[in-house]
Amino acid sequence: MIGVRLAFSWLTVLPVRGPDAVDRDVAGRAIAFAPIVGAALGAAAAALLWGLVWGGASTLLAGLIVVAGLALITRGMHLDGLSDTMDGLGSYGPPERARQIMKSGGAGPFGVAAIVFTVGVQAFSFAALAGSQRWFAVALAIATGRVVVVLACRRGLAAAPDTGFGALVAGTQSPLTGAAWALAAMAAAVFAVPGRPWLGPLVVLIAIGVVLVLIRHTARRFGGLSGDALGAALEITVAVTAAGFSLSA
Repeated sequence: MIGVRLAFSWLTVLPVRGPDAVDRDVAGRAIAFAPIVGAALGAAAAALLWGLVWGGASTLLAGLIVVAGLALITRGMHLDGLSDTMDGLGSYGPPERARQIMKSGGAGPFGVAAIVFTVGVQAFSFAALAGSQRWFAVALAIATGRVVVVLACRRGLAAAPDTGFGALVAGTQSPLTGAAWALAAMAAAVFAVPGRPWLGPLVVLIAIGVVLVLIRHTARRFGGLSGDALGAALEITVAVTAAGFSLSA
């Protein structure tokens, strides 16, 4: 259970105590269980969305509140990673300069635009799914964002220099673990789009493919995998998956 506890401790603000010492072995186990955290967060988000709509809130307002709630329960670190990653990608110069910009603590124009657009896509997509009462699709989109984290930490991808979290988790996941979670998400997605059982798995496959291309690009641009890139991958996956699921809403 150490990996599960550490996964919840890392990825949420829930009062779950992780181990006192964390090495790459323990960190790898935590990353392998990230989709479990995603499933729990997805179920909670879907329940909150349902409760808000049932209570009379508009679907768009409910979608925005759910996105805000997810940001709060995850300390906003994934959105921060999205902002830092886009600012780094928008910079000119060598990888060292890009990493310096990402560590500056501020949010540049690329980062702000990325957050606004990604949050907007998530909120509008959740609203569309709520309008057609497709709560499972909401939960699965959020869980799929954590599946991509496992795939991004595959063996063979080194950490970027001077990255604490990246150094702990980069290269810790076997291809089999990532493939198993990806196939599980695609199988579950059969039920995400009523009447079109092929669309859900296709959406998950496209979302995973797009974000893995992003991860590969950021690794080249920054000199390896970073925690910020993982946060960006997670948020973009949720947005793309939710948007795809909402196409028939």
